[in-house]
Amino acid sequence: MPRLVALDMPTNDAYVAMVRRIWDEGNAVLPVDSRLPEPAKQRLLDAIRPHEVRTDAGSERRPDPIDTEVGDALVIATSGSTGDPKGVVHTLAGLMASARATSAALGVTRDDRWLACLPVAHIGGFSVISRAVLTDIPLEVHDGFDAERVNASPSSLTSLVPTALTRVNSGRFRRILLGGSRPPNDRPDNCVATYGMTETGSGVVYDGFAIPDVEFHIIDGEIAVRGPMLMRAYRDGSTSIDADGWLHTGDAGRLNDDGRLDVDGRIGDVIVSGGEKIWPEAVEAVLHRQVSDFAIVKHPDSDWGERVMLVHTGDAPSLGEIRDLVKVSLPAYCAPTAMLRVESLPRTASGKVRRTELAALVRDLRPDERH
Repeated sequence: MPRLVALDMPTNDAYVAMVRRIWDEGNAVLPVDSRLPEPAKQRLLDAIRPHEVRTDAGSERRPDPIDTEVGDALVIATSGSTGDPKGVVHTLAGLMASARATSAALGVTRDDRWLACLPVAHIGGFSVISRAVLTDIPLEVHDGFDAERVNASPSSLTSLVPTALTRVNSGRFRRILLGGSRPPNDRPDNCVATYGMTETGSGVVYDGFAIPDVEFHIIDGEIAVRGPMLMRAYRDGSTSIDADGWLHTGDAGRLNDDGRLDVDGRIGDVIVSGGEKIWPEAVEAVLHRQVSDFAIVKHPDSDWGERVMLVHTGDAPSLGEIRDLVKVSLPAYCAPTAMLRVESLPRTASGKVRRTELAALVRDLRPDERH
């Protein structure tokens, strides 16, 4: 039977060579985030149950593994914005479909070179490796993000998150895939805002439009995606793909008249205050230039059901100023009625705020209220 091999190694040429070797053997890869403390690694391994773990020091067999299926190539952990980890299973055929669709959308040629500098334990980082390997495009790998190394890179293509984009000379790349949360509207012309998730094998919507071989539509307000690059299943055998092949993303969205997709946010994140629906991302988009590290979350309110709260880590304008800024662009009910400063915001590796976790953390704290 095929085996699942966990890789707990630095991201370098040896790592890529090991991925190739595992695939040549007909087995699947489980990337492990080497930055995790040992107890967290063990929880991951206990949940995903690979057959072995390979490190620079050698290989260790694991007890009670779960077999993979023929054709499986990748099991990658996702914790998403809810904090609940799952193992997502991708086949080699699905990864190849993703690589080919991405290459077609970006016009990749043999003259291009991919740079992988995001954590490879998450799909945004690993998909750079898989698309380069599977389409035989030159690849440069960095063990983590370092702005100076990125700026010195000879590569023409890379994938970044918005916080990393602000630290590099973006103009030196032909194309940059920009994932994560809140891609800036004023991003450089060579930056492509992507929409996707671990279950889609990387971004499948570029600047609002589906890449080749991808379909999407809206089902009862929820974004649904279909294409050959979707996951096979979750590691426990469950799936969020229906009988017609549509992956139900859990994201709310709308189609513009020109067919462009607008993503409102996670369905569970919507704030209902006084019967009005408020999407955190819409409020954040208005404020991203005025507040450097913040998030909009829901907070219980006895009168309105829920209130809009701004949680931030550093300096910020006053609550009154924040409200005035929001009301210029959005209805008044979208303006935060409370603010709270915290030490840090819980985020995924791609930079997305774990809103459910953050809302739980601040639920019992007393915010600065509107007078």
